[in-house]
Amino acid sequence: MLRILQKPEACKRRLTYSGIPFQTYRMASQPIVIALMGPTGSGKSNFINRLTGTKEEKKAHQLKSHTLDIREVKVDLPNGRRYVFVDTPGFDDTYRSDREILRTIAEWLEKKYRGKVKLSGIIYAHRITDNRMSGSVCKNLDMFGRLCGDKAARGVRLVSTMWDKVKDMAIAESRVSQLEQNFWKPLIEAGARHKRFENNSSKCAWGIVEDLTEGGEALLLQEELVDVERKLNETAAGQALYTQFQKLLHEQKEAIKQLQEEAKAQKNPELMKQLEVERRRLETELQKTWNEMEKMKIPFARRIALSFFKKTQSHTINVNALVS
Repeated sequence: MLRILQKPEACKRRLTYSGIPFQTYRMASQPIVIALMGPTGSGKSNFINRLTGTKEEKKAHQLKSHTLDIREVKVDLPNGRRYVFVDTPGFDDTYRSDREILRTIAEWLEKKYRGKVKLSGIIYAHRITDNRMSGSVCKNLDMFGRLCGDKAARGVRLVSTMWDKVKDMAIAESRVSQLEQNFWKPLIEAGARHKRFENNSSKCAWGIVEDLTEGGEALLLQEELVDVERKLNETAAGQALYTQFQKLLHEQKEAIKQLQEEAKAQKNPELMKQLEVERRRLETELQKTWNEMEKMKIPFARRIALSFFKKTQSHTINVNALVS
């Protein structure tokens, strides 16, 4: 666990920049815990670096995942207040399956909730430079809505990042409108707010988190795992992942079928050989998807039993209808 102790002058300067008088902060017995979530390469680690003053690594800008596990970064202010910023891996991780990523995040959230620690807020990062909502970006947003739930949405800040890389401001503003009026609409209606990380600075980063100082609500996933004692595959997020595996399995089967038809129609031996190699690769991926899906499957008898379980106070924020 990395612990970063800021110089008093630096902390005081930051708080003044963000418009908050340094002396107005009251002592807190509990740390302010803020998690960062979002797709791989969306700027989560860079946002934390700006909050802590840590030098950014060049690889942080790449779309390849470099956050392999949950990473907690502590910042102790000179008035005794402690922030804990939590970097989480995105789905479609370079090295691990989506099921493993969900389990990693779920175990951390469950541990904190059982320890009576609630998140003060969540930063959900999104690259404003993306010219479309890719499958990976949509998957991350859908999973986030299902693990967050409506009660915790008031502590969510939908943070658009990489404004310093925007070349056409009119296009970027159009993307903002699309996000706020379409893809992010269910989250915003539940209480989430959009914030712009415009100039990639410490001042801007602290300005975004400055009002996330109180203990928040439990996430839906935390309620499901702890309060109503569901297994991970029985949660809303787990079932969303199961549905995604089903869709992927269908797509892979169709791709293999198409390759087989193309191979039969070819008379070029070299091309047939290449198609056969690709078919075998797809079949290997299909088997992996099948194995992952089976691990998330709920037996029929268990599905019946779950209908009699105690219900959670939070409800799913369903963005799937908009991102599909």
